[in-house]
Amino acid sequence: MNLETYTKEFSYNLRLAYPIILGMLGHTIVGIVDNIMVGKLGPTELAAVSLGNSFVFIAMSLGIGFSTAITPLAAQADGRKSVTEGRSAFHHGLYLCTILGVLLFTVIFLSKPIISFMGQPENVVDLAKPYLDIVAFSLIPLIIFQGYKQFADGMSETKISMWATILGNVVNVFLNYLFIYGIWIFPELGIVGAAIGTIVSRFVMLGYMHFQMKNMVKFHPFFEGFSIKKIKKEVNLKIINLGAPSAMQMFFEVGLFTAAVWLSGRLGITNQAANQIALSLASFTFMFAMGLSVAATIRVGNQKGLGDYKQLRVVAISIFLVAILLETLFALIFILFHKQLPALFIDMDNVKDLAANTEVVAIAAQLLIVAAVFQISDGIQVVFLGALRGLQDVKLPMYITFIAYWIVGFPTSVYLGIYTTLGAAGIWIGLLAGLTTAAIFLYIRFNKLTKRLIIENPAPQPLADEFVI
Repeated sequence: MNLETYTKEFSYNLRLAYPIILGMLGHTIVGIVDNIMVGKLGPTELAAVSLGNSFVFIAMSLGIGFSTAITPLAAQADGRKSVTEGRSAFHHGLYLCTILGVLLFTVIFLSKPIISFMGQPENVVDLAKPYLDIVAFSLIPLIIFQGYKQFADGMSETKISMWATILGNVVNVFLNYLFIYGIWIFPELGIVGAAIGTIVSRFVMLGYMHFQMKNMVKFHPFFEGFSIKKIKKEVNLKIINLGAPSAMQMFFEVGLFTAAVWLSGRLGITNQAANQIALSLASFTFMFAMGLSVAATIRVGNQKGLGDYKQLRVVAISIFLVAILLETLFALIFILFHKQLPALFIDMDNVKDLAANTEVVAIAAQLLIVAAVFQISDGIQVVFLGALRGLQDVKLPMYITFIAYWIVGFPTSVYLGIYTTLGAAGIWIGLLAGLTTAAIFLYIRFNKLTKRLIIENPAPQPLADEFVI
């Protein structure tokens, strides 16, 4: 096939993906806004937010990863025009996401004492604990929101979650401004104020998502007939079998980046603050690839429902090419502005913390050079992971991500970061090693699997599927 075969898909892919990208950027922007506003308070406060969020991000990765199981099931049902399958995926998925949200909050809340034994600076730990209590509770509305979002995405209605997230961001910024700095009649709460902004914004997002979908004609059939009595154990198990490996895939990657936060904390406050700045910027650009990954899940799921594996492969590779182009652009931006971007997060006019802030910016600038390189690897691995999820192939990718991040990436981060003079940069070289390993082997898996499916199914035809619900 020539290049035009793939490039002609670009337009549709981008129309489908851009609302997803904007919605995911919204989640990231919530964190970036918190970091910028809290960063003005000082490096200790920024390090405390980083430490608190590291716990929440682990739980969030499990919840969001699990909820992605709903997307391919909804996309397959949409491809087959089956309301029954779609309704079942929606009801059971939402039910499981609600239980999981409550469970994750409980685990994080009970795990809070662990922070005191992680070798982190004592003043950072003291600030992080009350922040963590509030942000952990926000996991409940967030994971329920994900249940709605993933179903809507699977039905190719990707703009609803985009607007929900934009609204949530507006609420978050407004409340942050009032509560962090104590504007007007509101108390000055510091980083606890940032936590309040986060939790309220996530409840607003959930309420908006429910209201919009409930009142949209396309979704009327899927809201009908919900009852706890109609929740079936066998359907729950099918979703869990698809969602659990997806959750672990995301957990392994997010866990590696969280480990980087903890390792950086062992190097000192300035290293941890610099890590948080670089991580915020890298997460921002990663959301573009993540949005394309969800688009890959949707389109691949549609083609799987139709049984057209040749077009499925074309669609996936076209999305891969878009991701490569975007991530290369971001890599160039990181290289060109690696010194200027970190300064946006720090108050360089703060004379008291000038020396520490200058060191934070210098370390973060080094990390952005490494991040520029792993942009491309990160884009490749997440797009092919999304495509494989659309094929409902999740177990082998789970093992691939575990090996890449925890057998290759983590030991490299520990050795280079703790036992060499590279410091935080060494930790991030370990991230690069893990992401590159994942990218290579996920591509190999996708390539072999799709070629085999094309040979076994030469003509488009509806397939009986073990995950049909």
